Formats: sequence, structure tokens, C-alpha cells
Amino acid sequence: MTQPPDADARRAVPPVICYPTDDLAQPDLAAYLQALDTAKVTGTVIVPPRDARTFRVPAGHFFRITSVEGPQVGDLNLWQADDLSERFFSGKTRALHGTHVSTGDRLWSTLPYLRPMATIVADTLDWYGIDAFGGSVHDVIGTRCDPYTGQLLSGTPYHHCCHSNLTRALAADLGLSLAEAEPHIHDVLNVFMCTGFTRDTGQYFMKASPVRPGDHLTFLAEIDLLGALSACPGGDCGARHSSDVAACHPLRVDILAPTGIPGWAPPPRNGYDRSHGA
Repeated sequence: MTQPPDADARRAVPPVICYPTDDLAQPDLAAYLQALDTAKVTGTVIVPPRDARTFRVPAGHFFRITSVEGPQVGDLNLWQADDLSERFFSGKTRALHGTHVSTGDRLWSTLPYLRPMATIVADTLDWYGIDAFGGSVHDVIGTRCDPYTGQLLSGTPYHHCCHSNLTRALAADLGLSLAEAEPHIHDVLNVFMCTGFTRDTGQYFMKASPVRPGDHLTFLAEIDLLGALSACPGGDCGARHSSDVAACHPLRVDILAPTGIPGWAPPPRNGYDRSHGA
């Protein structure tokens, strides 16, 4: 197709940030880190390879996801512990913080709550930045590997996808059937996963994660949380997203209790009065 004479001028129009966050309240990372320094581990959950486990974190406590034994990525779901309708909103988190998150960024909850669920306090992979391919770590752009897409693309069922793992874990925790639990599974934070978009076709890509044993991502739970983490069947996701031949390793989730965080309080739900329109 012939380009219009002003094609270059149209492409050269500078972008505008959709949701500028200059006036968004920022977390007191110094206070969080000081509290984390003396926090004590009160519980540990080991997530087996190609499987998922749930965990609970009281508001004002920390949780840390750690790579153990070998490179491994994970898919994280979060809910308000007593109300599954308030859950992690990856799309709005992406709109506010970008396609990948790290230290100081927050995981936001769904409408009408729209409040911080968790704040990233420490990230041992924050040195990675954005590589020459446009890849970065801890993305909120991918959904989760699921058996429906696998069936669509390969025509074969696969039951260790993160969607299925998370469904089974939530069902077991809450005593639900798989059919009851599945609608609560939502788009994830891809912990440790290295991803981006190709420059030519704009397709979502993955590459081998830079994570190594001992690397971790640490959060402050801003509200009472129920979490579920799946150790992806792709391992470090350097070859395939779902695979029974990829080298896979467990992930560890530690819950840490601080003695207190000066000035911290759980965030209230969003102040918009929806009776006026929504």
C-alpha cells in the first residue's frame, strides 16, 4: 500500500504518557526496608516444580519469593484474603508502572477498590533493566500459560499450565471444586520471567530468565492477602512456555513479620463515589 506523503511526520508525533504518576503517593521505601531488616520469618511455603501453592500474608507483613536450586520463573495471583472479588489488576498496574515492575512499584487491585495490594520493597534483579532485545524482568503483560491456548495451538491437553496449577491450588485451599475456583484465577505477575515485544511484529516474547538461586523479589502486603504461586512448567522459559522436558525447579515463599513500620497503615479502598455514574 502506498504511504501518504506525510507518513514520516505522522510517525514522528511524540508519545504522551496515558497515566502520569507524578502526583501518585509514593511508598516510604526507607521505612519499609528498615522494618524488613529486622523482620522474622514466620512461615515458609515451597512451591514444587510444575505445580502451585497458596499462602497468606497479614497486612503490614512481608513476603519474599526466592529462586532455589536453579533458574525458575513463577506466576503470581493475589486476592484480598476475605474477598476474592478484590484481586490483582495487572492491566492497571501496567498502565501505572509500565510493562515490567521492580523496586518501589506497587501491585494494584481491581475496580472498584483500586488500591495497592503489595509494594515491591527489594528486587535482586533490578540491575537487569531493559536489554538490547527490549526484554526485561517481572512482567505484567503476559497472561499465564493455560490449557485452552495449548489446545488451540497444539491440539493436545496439558494439565501443568500455570492456569491449571493455580486453579488446583486455590480449590484445595478454599475447599472449592475446580469449576468454582477457576473463575477467580486471573492475569498474573510473571515473577523472574524475562519478556518483551518483538520490534518487527510486536509479538510477546520470552527468553531465558537471568534469575539464579538466591535471587528474590520481596513485597510488603498492604492489605490482608491470599496469594497463589505457580512454578511455571517452562522452567526459566528459555525454550517453551509449557513443557515436560524443560528443567524446572521449586520456588520458596517466606512470610516475614516486622516489629512495626512507623507511619504505615493499610490503604483505604478507592474514594470514587460510583453512585454518581459507574
